[in-house]
Amino acid sequence: MQTVPFYTFSAKSLQGKEINMSDYAGKTILVVNTASKCGLTPQFEGLEQLYRKYKDQDFVILGFPCNQFANQEPGDEKSIEEGCLINYGVSFPMFSKIDVNGKEAHPIYKYLKSELGGILGSKIKWNFTKFLISKEGKPLKRFSPATKPEKIDLYLTALMECNKQ
Repeated sequence: MQTVPFYTFSAKSLQGKEINMSDYAGKTILVVNTASKCGLTPQFEGLEQLYRKYKDQDFVILGFPCNQFANQEPGDEKSIEEGCLINYGVSFPMFSKIDVNGKEAHPIYKYLKSELGGILGSKIKWNFTKFLISKEGKPLKRFSPATKPEKIDLYLTALMECNKQ
């Protein structure tokens, strides 16, 4: 199996541990840039429901806090972790705060944006932009911040059926 670029990246967990994306090889992945003080923050609840529904079918959500949109993720890693857990029961992996746009954008986001541009170009427009990645590591679909996890569930149901075949 040839190395897919997504699996060549790594990122720091909220606890400061370097995590290789290759650890998620063979899983369907939803990458999300998050913020705890955003009007879309309640999406954490729907994302957690998706994660619990599909995690036993080799599905994982990777959350990347970002403070580039209206200062809506001002806290440090500890406060982000506590807020996600206490307010929304988040059990999927969360990573250290990153930039998703600009010169300092995390390499994962540079890659995902180059593979799946948005309606107005590749730039991330707001918190809770979502990227769906196949179990082979191929970016499949980009969802806008306004796309609720419940809508992604319909897409995942079909994708999981295909994965079984």
